[in-house]
Amino acid sequence: MTGGGTAGGRPGVRPGLTLAVVAVVQFMVSLDLSVVNVGLPEIAAGLGFSASGLTWVIHAYALTFGGLLLLGGKAADRYGPKRVLLLGLALFGLASLLGGFAQEPGHLVGARVVQGVGAAVLAPAALALLAATFPSGRARVRAFGVWSAMNAAGAALGVLIGGLLTEYASWRWVMFVNVPMAAGALALAWRGVAAAPPAARGRRPDVLGAVLATAGMTLLVFGVVRTDRYAWTSPTTLATLGAAVALLAAFLQVERTTRREPLVRLGLFANRAVAGANAYNLLAGAAMSSAFYFVSLYLQRVLGHGPALTGIMFLPLAAGVIVGSALAVKLGYRLAPRTLLVAGGLLAAAGFAWLGLISPDGTFAADVLGPSVLISVGFGLCLAPVVSTATTGVAAHETGTASGLLASSRQIGASLGLAALGTAAQHRTGRDVTPESLSDGYALGLSLGAVLLAGAVLVALTVLCRTGAPVPAATRQGQMQRRKEASA
Repeated sequence: MTGGGTAGGRPGVRPGLTLAVVAVVQFMVSLDLSVVNVGLPEIAAGLGFSASGLTWVIHAYALTFGGLLLLGGKAADRYGPKRVLLLGLALFGLASLLGGFAQEPGHLVGARVVQGVGAAVLAPAALALLAATFPSGRARVRAFGVWSAMNAAGAALGVLIGGLLTEYASWRWVMFVNVPMAAGALALAWRGVAAAPPAARGRRPDVLGAVLATAGMTLLVFGVVRTDRYAWTSPTTLATLGAAVALLAAFLQVERTTRREPLVRLGLFANRAVAGANAYNLLAGAAMSSAFYFVSLYLQRVLGHGPALTGIMFLPLAAGVIVGSALAVKLGYRLAPRTLLVAGGLLAAAGFAWLGLISPDGTFAADVLGPSVLISVGFGLCLAPVVSTATTGVAAHETGTASGLLASSRQIGASLGLAALGTAAQHRTGRDVTPESLSDGYALGLSLGAVLLAGAVLVALTVLCRTGAPVPAATRQGQMQRRKEASA
C-alpha cells in the first residue's frame, strides 16, 4: 500500500474505505446465515408456516447463495468487482426490506431467495476488491485478518442479535437489520471504492449451468421435505427426485460441453484434495446447520426460553468456534491438515451424540452447554484446514474457483442436511405435537448429525490419505532453490 490515495499501484484507490465496505459486506452476509434461526418460532407463528415449510426460510437463502456463488465470482471477474458489488448490495438490501414486510410464507421465502442471489454476487466481488486493493505485504495480512474477523463475528453475533430483535422488537427486524448496513455499504462503495478493471474478457459465464445446478438442488430438497406428506415410494416423490437428478445430470453435461466459461472445471475433482475437502465440507455443513436449527427450537419450544435468552445461550457455541479456529492456527504449524480434520470431526461428532440425549425435562446447563462447546471447538478446528486442503495442488489460476467451490459445498450441504434431518425429525415427532414428541424429533435429528460427521471423518481418513503435512514457506523456498542449483 502506498501513500497519496493509492494501493497496489492503482491511482484513486482508498484502502480504508474499501476495507470498511468489505468488512460491512462480510459481516452482513455472515450474519444472515444465523440471524433468522432464533426467530424461527416467531416467524412460524406470525406467518403460519408449517413445521416442514419453516425450513424453507433457511433453504431459500442457502441454496441460492451456494448454487450461484461460482457464477457470482465469474461475473465479478468479467464485469468488474465494484459494479457487481453495487448490484449485489442493492438486491440484498431491497430483498431484506421486502422480507420484513412479508405477509405470507411465500413472500418471506421469495425475499430469502433474492437475498441469496445478492449474497452470491456480493461475497466474491468483495473478496476480489480486497485482493486487488491489498495485493501484498503486511497490509494484505491485516486486511484479510479483518475480513476473517467480520466473517466470524457475523456468525457469532447473528444468533444473539436475532434473539434480541425478535423478543424486544419483532421477528421482522431480523430482516430489516440488513437494510441500513446494505445502504451504508452501497453509499461508501459508490463514492469511495475505485473500480478495479475487469479481467480480460474471454467466454461468457455459464448462466445455464448455474440455473440447472440451483434448480436441481432446490427440487431435490423440495422432494425430500415433501415426504412429510408423500411417502418416499409415492409417484409424486419419485417424480420430483427423478426430475432433480435429471437437472443435475444436465448440469454436468453442460459443464463438459459448454462453449462458455464453465462454472467449474470438472477435472478439478480428479484432485483428491479438492474432492475430499468438498465432500468433508458438505457433510460438516449439513451437520452444523442442523445444530443451529434444532438447538434453537429445543430451547424455545421444549424448554420454554424466550428468543433473547436463547440468543445468549448460543454465545458459547459461537465462542467455541473462535477458540477452535485459534487452536487450528497454532497446531497447523505442527500437524497435517488431515489430522486436524479428523480430530475436529470426532470432537464435533461426540458433541452431536451428546446432544442426541436431550429430553423434555432437560436444562441448558446439563444438556446443551457441554455438547455445544465440543461441537463448536471441533468445527473451529476444521475451518482453516479444510480451506488449505481444498486448494492443495490446484493451479494458481484456479484457486479462486476452488475456494468458491468450497463455499458452495458448505451452503448446499447446509440445505440438503437440514432437509434430510429436518424431515426425519418431523416424522419422529408425528402429528401429536407435545414437548415430549418435539424433543424426541430434535434428538433424532441431532443424532443423525453425529452420523454425518462420522462420515466426514471417514472421508478425511480415506480420500485425503495422500495429503501431507504442512510445509512452511521458508522450507518450500529452500527446496525450490536446491532444485534450481541441482538442475544448474
